[in-house]
Amino acid sequence: MHSALSIAASLSPDIRQDIGIQVLARTEPISHIASMHQVSRKFVYQQGDKAQQALDETFAPSKGDDDVLFHLPVTKNWLFQLILGLVLICHSSYRGVVELLRDLFDTSISIGTVHNRLQETAEQAAEINQSQDLAGITVGLQDEIFQSDKPVLVGVDAASTYCYLLKCVDHRDEDTWGYHLLDVMSQGFNPDYTIADGGSGLRAGQKAAMPEVPCHGDVFHIQQQSEQVVNGLIRRVQGGPARLLKQAQQMSKASLKEIVAQQLLSQQLLAEQHEQALICLAQDVKTLLGWFSHDVMALAGPPLAVRQELFDFIVSELRQREDERYPAIRKLRKALRNQREQLLAFAGVIDQKLADIAAAFELPLQAVREVCLLHRKHKTSNAYWERWNQLHSQLSDKFYEVMKAVEKALEETPRASSMVENLNSRLRNYFFLRRSLGDDYLSLLQFFLNHRQFIRSMKPERVGKSPKQLLTGKAHPHWLELLGFKRFQRA
Repeated sequence: MHSALSIAASLSPDIRQDIGIQVLARTEPISHIASMHQVSRKFVYQQGDKAQQALDETFAPSKGDDDVLFHLPVTKNWLFQLILGLVLICHSSYRGVVELLRDLFDTSISIGTVHNRLQETAEQAAEINQSQDLAGITVGLQDEIFQSDKPVLVGVDAASTYCYLLKCVDHRDEDTWGYHLLDVMSQGFNPDYTIADGGSGLRAGQKAAMPEVPCHGDVFHIQQQSEQVVNGLIRRVQGGPARLLKQAQQMSKASLKEIVAQQLLSQQLLAEQHEQALICLAQDVKTLLGWFSHDVMALAGPPLAVRQELFDFIVSELRQREDERYPAIRKLRKALRNQREQLLAFAGVIDQKLADIAAAFELPLQAVREVCLLHRKHKTSNAYWERWNQLHSQLSDKFYEVMKAVEKALEETPRASSMVENLNSRLRNYFFLRRSLGDDYLSLLQFFLNHRQFIRSMKPERVGKSPKQLLTGKAHPHWLELLGFKRFQRA
């Protein structure tokens, strides 16, 4: 037989709630309720007490707006924490901090004091930044951003978003990049590869400082350039009817002399031919760059060798369609030709990962490739589920694990340094610090953004964690505590 204690422990929350309600209702004796549920009277009394407490809290009178919720010990150190919070979390200006302390805390503080506290904190932050071990970074995203026409060198870990490099410099040449990369290398920075756009100084600097580390091409910028070319041609096509109409109106106003009329008619026919040729050109370029985006540069796609053939074909076709009136096509074609190996480097990484998956599950490489290609189809389409059923039948019990492994491989293969652009958008909210603190403010922001927790994220695994925690896999004290402060906690 089971003891009353073990039976009580196994009762569901709904049954415990019913017991509490029966106790409050007083329609049955306590001993009868205990006997009915085969539990002790003490357990029944406990459920009754919980139900009574919940009832009391529900109908308790609400507190007034002027009732004291808690007491806050305001010290100088706490005020300094408030200053940091206002500036870094709320993006408050120096004068905004002074005004808030005056109006809400009846405390006078000078702008110089605010500046001095931030200056001291920036120095502490720089030391913490330089002490971080960067050996855990496997893929570095590198780029250059500009603030008031001054270049800032940026490096971000692709997996954790940890910012390992944020330096305002006078030049962005090979020597400058090489010098600062040597700095982060002294902290253990040695990635498998980096991703960057076609910046010559960046690439030359990395080659000089880290000759063994490949620098892959940034897919984002080249695809953006492709879209601009297509959109530019489409706008020209859309403006064609208006141009022809304007020319027709000019013909109607012209003299009716036979020679003039023939000239205008000839010009009209030539213009119509040009507009028709423009329509064909726009359609061809749109098709070619559509292939480029969806077949060559897609994360889930054919092997590297096939991508290279398609890439060369597209570049060749673009060359045949170059026109002096549309120089953007030639500019794009040259960019593609010069960056071919770098732009397709990610495909080689995916090929290797798929080969490793095939070896781990003892499957033919083509079978794993087919699972990869399944990710090109929309999950709401019939084609996706038809192919899903075929692959499931083919791979049997290995299918789900292979699907997970392929999804993980694709998710963990970055192709762009666009995360740097995201960082740039966050830095722009702190331009007032640059004017007040100078270039040191970047060290303070680098520390703050690396150690604050994500409140929300498109990737659920990042929520509630900081970039440093994601990088190291270990929890760390709050960023205020790392700076030597003791945070207030309610009793």
